[in-house]
Amino acid sequence: MSGAVEIVDYQPAWGVDFTELGSALRIALGDAAQRIDHIGSTAVPGLAAKPVIDIQISVLTLEPVDGFRLPLERLGYVYRADNPERTKRYFREPPGRRRTHVHVRQLGSFSQQLPLLFRDYLRAHPAAAAEYATVKRRYAQQFRHDRQAYVQAKDPFVWQIVRRADGWAQRIGWTPGPSDA
Repeated sequence: MSGAVEIVDYQPAWGVDFTELGSALRIALGDAAQRIDHIGSTAVPGLAAKPVIDIQISVLTLEPVDGFRLPLERLGYVYRADNPERTKRYFREPPGRRRTHVHVRQLGSFSQQLPLLFRDYLRAHPAAAAEYATVKRRYAQQFRHDRQAYVQAKDPFVWQIVRRADGWAQRIGWTPGPSDA
């Protein structure tokens, strides 16, 4: 990703943006998508974030990709086959549209469950979300022009939140709620 790391105050429009995007994705993907969820910081009310809508599409299997790749490409999304993360398939927004990251992951996998747990924990724990916002703002200022350094700097805090979220999940018997779209 290019450009400066920018963290902005929460925008209620992010939820509206996801609803519009999610509806179009649901129509295009039909049964190929078991779930379509708003993930990432823009999915947590009140949380400062990079103004990027992250969407997770959960599918039964990542291969073959055509069952979800072709409908996404028809909507204009750009498949990033060179994505190094082998537990997901990654798409970017149609050219000229608002920044959107689409993460396609296998339903029930650790990589699919983790962003949902992280999101749900932060939604249920506003103090933790506020801590996270502080960390993100600090590192965005420190590493404004080095996105990789920004991500690496905040990773230890993210994993600290994941450990808290795991304990919370065990105490309450957390499971993902219904799909967002």
